[in-house]
Amino acid sequence: MKRTDTDHHQHLPTGMKMWEFVTLMAMMMAIPAMSIDMMLPALPEIGRDLYVANPNDRQSVVLFFFLGLAAGSLFYGPLSDRYGRRAILIVTLCFLLAMTIIAALAPSFPILIGARMAAGFFAAACRVTVVSIVRDCFRGDAMARIISLIMMVFIIVPMLAPSLGYTILLFAPWRFIFWILAALILLILIWVSMRLPETLAIENRTSIGARDLAAIFVRIVSNRNSIGHMLASGLMMAGMVGFVVSVQQIFYDVFEAPDVFPFAFALMAGGMVVGSMLNSRLVERFGARRMSQTAVILLTLLSALHCAVIVSGYETLIIFSVIQGLGNLFFAFAGANFSAISLEPFTKGAGLASSVQAFLSTLVSALLGGVVGAYFDGSPLPIAIGFLTFSVLSLLVIAWAEGWKLYRRPGLASMREDIAPIGKGPTL
Repeated sequence: MKRTDTDHHQHLPTGMKMWEFVTLMAMMMAIPAMSIDMMLPALPEIGRDLYVANPNDRQSVVLFFFLGLAAGSLFYGPLSDRYGRRAILIVTLCFLLAMTIIAALAPSFPILIGARMAAGFFAAACRVTVVSIVRDCFRGDAMARIISLIMMVFIIVPMLAPSLGYTILLFAPWRFIFWILAALILLILIWVSMRLPETLAIENRTSIGARDLAAIFVRIVSNRNSIGHMLASGLMMAGMVGFVVSVQQIFYDVFEAPDVFPFAFALMAGGMVVGSMLNSRLVERFGARRMSQTAVILLTLLSALHCAVIVSGYETLIIFSVIQGLGNLFFAFAGANFSAISLEPFTKGAGLASSVQAFLSTLVSALLGGVVGAYFDGSPLPIAIGFLTFSVLSLLVIAWAEGWKLYRRPGLASMREDIAPIGKGPTL
């Protein structure tokens, strides 16, 4: 039976309204994105101020933050399964605040990179714990709907981040960007401390003993649909990472339009807002699987078209921006639904499942996206090839996860927990 809006409100944390819950979760999810996107306009100035000779090396400010996110993702799920979501969030937000201040004061590029990687390590708690909190409160396609609402709100913040970073640089040095980010983290820390209750029920808390963790981990990696959609999510994100680490150079060096960059970035990110909004309205009608599989297929076709446009010599700033905006729209359909599908079977151990998901998707995306960035050659072609390659691989992984039968539940919108283990076909 499909849940009603009343059912959704009954599962909200005590004392919180839907708008406050979604906004707070979105703001916490936005911390990693803000930590990345606000820096993009400042990369040339950071490189000059800290004596970075190779322009591609400036991408390390973004890439090492991603690597920190991947490493940290493995820890906070099990810890939050044992000690609760709220305590882990408060502690890690304090450390994230400290690392952001160190980055603002960094006297050299290596120290800045070290602080960025450590900041990513602690920021991972926001991403992992938010997904676990939503899983504590909602299930199935309803969970996908709430995640889409959270993503719709959260994307509005980072889509404006380059404009904020660009504006700050007009009046202050690049270090001031880190001070603004630190103020935002402090605000969220106070909000969580005062308003967010614990969402993990006592009976659903798990031990963090090696044997217990191993048992949950085996359950996660042996579930074909869960591990398959986690890997597919990482492959999809790889294209986005390749785009993010290269987009500043594309607008500054390829199209020679640095002043347009913040506004174009906001419009391209707007595709994610539209996609998340549509997904939140449609997912409970059509189902997370059909929505995400269609999105991956459309992204594959769009990426192939983009490669053809670039090779034929017709690429312009407007064409690039429109295609990336559409790609972001399709990515929004896939991202939230992949998370919901991969975490659906786990009531106990949702934190560890969320950690494994975040670790795999971030590590895969950071490494493969970093390769795309390293191959930047003064052309958007590496980005287009990256999107095409990773979307095709993602589609293949999803097909494997679904027993080589896409759209296999055309008459069923809601997800079930009867997902097949590795080596067996999906149950209907």
